[in-house]
Amino acid sequence: MRCSHSYLTRINVVATIALAWIIFASIAPVACSQDATTPSYKPGDVQTQASRVYVFVDKTGLGHQHGVEAKLLSSRLELGADQNAGKLTFDMNSFDADTQAARKYVGLQGTTDEGTRSAVNNNMKGSAILNVAQYPTATFDVASAIATGQTGSDGLPIYELKGNFTLHGTTHPLEFSVEVEQTRGWLHVRGNFVIKQTSFGITPYSKAFGAIGVADSLKIYGDLFVAPTANVAMSDIPTRQ
Repeated sequence: MRCSHSYLTRINVVATIALAWIIFASIAPVACSQDATTPSYKPGDVQTQASRVYVFVDKTGLGHQHGVEAKLLSSRLELGADQNAGKLTFDMNSFDADTQAARKYVGLQGTTDEGTRSAVNNNMKGSAILNVAQYPTATFDVASAIATGQTGSDGLPIYELKGNFTLHGTTHPLEFSVEVEQTRGWLHVRGNFVIKQTSFGITPYSKAFGAIGVADSLKIYGDLFVAPTANVAMSDIPTRQ
């Protein structure tokens, strides 16, 4: 028995619709999952997954130099703003001594064994030093982040950040310079500043009557990725792929 042309056409249409539905059903959960897990950033938001803070800890006597790696909690930095330029929140519980990344970033050679790292972390986060149980965050309230009109040795524009830094329950004014470049659509912001632990009510670690210890001064590096804002002309920021 012959099937009519119209009958075969209807079968083909039904089969095509069924196949399309099967394909859509198989890919829809993946697409929804990707949309649900993709972060949505607003101008000035810091990408906390990639951003890091590094600290160089010098030694006294027979002590050891250390590099510390830390993360930020939800933070904002609006480059070009002359007031209310954001707030950086440091996660003190994330401080991790002598990671490979930290030692490399602050210019230290070699590695540190896990036992030593654990001991340093316990001392650093304990009640005698950072006391992270009582002070789980430190903050830099950024009053302004203005372009200086100058560039660094590598040609990157320099911005001056001013505000108040709070650590261990104590607040002091802070200002320092950062250099900025574009990286994959983000503003890559890097700079550093120096503080004294004693200025924030922290007694630097020492033992053996001071024969072994760490220096009072800490050099703190910020390596941040920030969503662009309307205050910054992206055409003025060099790009690195």
